[in-house]
Amino acid sequence: MFAKTFRVKSNTAIKGSDRRKLRADVTAAFPTLGTDQVSALVPGKEELNILKLYAHRGDAVTVYVCGGNPILFELEKNLYPTVYTLWSYPDLLPTFTTWPLVLEKLVGGADLMLPGLVVPPAGLPQVQKGDLCAMALVGNRAPVAIGVAAMSTAEMLTSGLKGRGFSVLHTYRDHLWQSGDKSSPPSMAPLALDPPDLSEEKGSAQAAPALQGDMRRLTLAEENQENGEVQQQMCGEKSLPEASEDPSIRGLNPDPTDSRTLQEQMDELLQRCFLHALKCQVKKADLPLLTSTFLGSHMFSCCPAGQQLDIKRSSYKKLSKFLQQMQQEQIIQVEELSRGVESIVAVDWKHPRKGSALEGGEVRTIIVSYAKKNDLVDADNKNLVKLDPILCDCILEKNEQHTVTTLPWDSLLSRCLERLQPAYQVTFPGQEPIVKKGKICPIDITLAQRASNKKVTVVRNLEAYGLDPCSVAAILQQRCQASTTVTPAPGSKDGLQVQIQGNQVHHLSRLLLEDYQLPRKYIQGLEKAPKPSRKK
Repeated sequence: MFAKTFRVKSNTAIKGSDRRKLRADVTAAFPTLGTDQVSALVPGKEELNILKLYAHRGDAVTVYVCGGNPILFELEKNLYPTVYTLWSYPDLLPTFTTWPLVLEKLVGGADLMLPGLVVPPAGLPQVQKGDLCAMALVGNRAPVAIGVAAMSTAEMLTSGLKGRGFSVLHTYRDHLWQSGDKSSPPSMAPLALDPPDLSEEKGSAQAAPALQGDMRRLTLAEENQENGEVQQQMCGEKSLPEASEDPSIRGLNPDPTDSRTLQEQMDELLQRCFLHALKCQVKKADLPLLTSTFLGSHMFSCCPAGQQLDIKRSSYKKLSKFLQQMQQEQIIQVEELSRGVESIVAVDWKHPRKGSALEGGEVRTIIVSYAKKNDLVDADNKNLVKLDPILCDCILEKNEQHTVTTLPWDSLLSRCLERLQPAYQVTFPGQEPIVKKGKICPIDITLAQRASNKKVTVVRNLEAYGLDPCSVAAILQQRCQASTTVTPAPGSKDGLQVQIQGNQVHHLSRLLLEDYQLPRKYIQGLEKAPKPSRKK
């Protein structure tokens, strides 16, 4: 329902009478909540807003927002909790478990198909057709989606877990979630429940074969999960053998202009999704974070449109090996907090990322290529670019997330350049280029007057251009036939400045422009040279 941008009709503060009515509606809709829990969910004094909006299909939805996060939404007089609320009350709804790869499809608007369910030892939760349910990922019971059951649990087992299981209404990472603080699901250990004794239940003879078959499928899926390979059937798509014949689903579309092997391209995509997930999604408060959750909830969602992340086709083959490499590079720290389950426990947020210097023209080429490759150029207006989730994360402010969907080319490029950290490169003859962060300061030439009423010429920032202040002072002393001194530059930690007696800007100009061949645009103060006297 919220897979695409919605349109806000109104946003108003709730009235006292409406607040009381909402509490009553919550109590009626979710009878398992106690009085204190209802009061915490719908507080009496905190600011609570009513947001009325239209979903992309035209459905009129009322959203209740508290503390900046949507906590409930109402559709056709039915009240539903958001994932933000379910993270505080994870047992509010019967919860079914699925694989991390499936979440990517649910965020895109797909319903949850029964082959995507993971059957726990305790069996599936007992629900009836039309019941509201939550979905969580393997290894973490924090719900990531809510939906309505398309059939009862008994019908699910009778069908052999085939067909559509749930109509999904709302997910983590959809546009409703994006209207909040965009926090990630907390880490919640799955409940340790004993499996039911099927021999004592009615109909166990019919249910047991289906359960055994599903447990076998679960075992096979667990073996493939380590390799990042989960059957596409989970969201009602092609099976893996069928998909392997489809070039659009085989991870990467071969690019005839790319000389790298498919394995090298997958390695690059893997690291790209890894770094983007750390930079744009994972927060310090999310740690420790299960590696399986990091892969399914963060890395997969960072994969560019039209590509599929497949760790098995990379040189690493397994997620654990890739994360070990990232740990060796001191980007992350991985520990086994419980037997057989690894978690990311620390991230070096200041670790240098890619670090490659790009010129403005190169940035433009990359952005244009990305927009065309992912079909983001507006078909009706070629001057506009549609913003996908990656571009939104990179260039939009938080208050623009729901209002800005396209940008002109010039605005897109300027915003991208503004987000990049400035850097400069200095090349000296016979030496490797030196790249430094920040903006290069020009050589600064000023005139000052000392107590003796004599003028001196002061030069700063020579070191940034590879010039030794002491050597420059010695050369100027000979050319100008004037005294020179080298002193610490005021306001600079390690910089030095050269002082030459008299107005020596003309000599400095010849030295810097002609001898050292520095571009004039990197020197300021040359206009202060003494003007030649006019002959009578």
